[in-house]
Amino acid sequence: MFERIKEDIKSVYHRDPAARNNFEILTNYPGLHAIWLHRGAHRLWKTNWKWLARSLSTFSRWLTGIEIHPGAKIGRRFFIDHGMGVVIGETAEIGDDCTLYHGVTLGGTSWKEGKRHPTLQDNVVIGAGAKVLGPITLHTGAKVGSNAVVIKDVAQDKTVIGIPAREAARGTQNSEDIFEAYGISADQQDPITQSIRSMYAHANALEEQLKRISCVLKSKGFDLDEMDIPELDCSDEIRK
Repeated sequence: MFERIKEDIKSVYHRDPAARNNFEILTNYPGLHAIWLHRGAHRLWKTNWKWLARSLSTFSRWLTGIEIHPGAKIGRRFFIDHGMGVVIGETAEIGDDCTLYHGVTLGGTSWKEGKRHPTLQDNVVIGAGAKVLGPITLHTGAKVGSNAVVIKDVAQDKTVIGIPAREAARGTQNSEDIFEAYGISADQQDPITQSIRSMYAHANALEEQLKRISCVLKSKGFDLDEMDIPELDCSDEIRK
């Protein structure tokens, strides 16, 4: 047990530059407190002490602001930073070296018994406020941007953002430049937003071309009244 606690403390240094010393981590990191209490609750759950397990889970939520169902399976070196508002459902499965930030929900989308919650493989990062819903899988190294809503599997080493979550269009930054707290880099854009911007720029270019053609036709004496072109000012085009 103590070896696991030491391992958890070391993992904090790797993922939180604000961590100063072991005593501070032991006393002021509710994410760790929630994980340690969950281990006890999970043991009780597996030995069929269901009520006691749920009661310990409720106490942990009251103490830390983090709700982890005692049935959830959690791997090694799991880290919840800040932690407030995190909810992890009963059939959720979390691999090794995963990181969750505040406001994350690993929730279900069905009332049926059985697997209802997500599976996170190793080294998954989920940004603040994100909702990962249903019996889906986030494969090794996947990242979820803040406030995203994920309802489909995420492939290995991919980053998803938006509602519903879509794979982010990553720029030229190196992977080490990505701020993992929110699963995004400074130059990432939602692909839908990029498409809309591209269409808007294309429409403006077409409008400018139409204006130039109309001005040339007007200068040649063609009657353009039937075309009903609003506010056609050819003064600049004529000077050109």
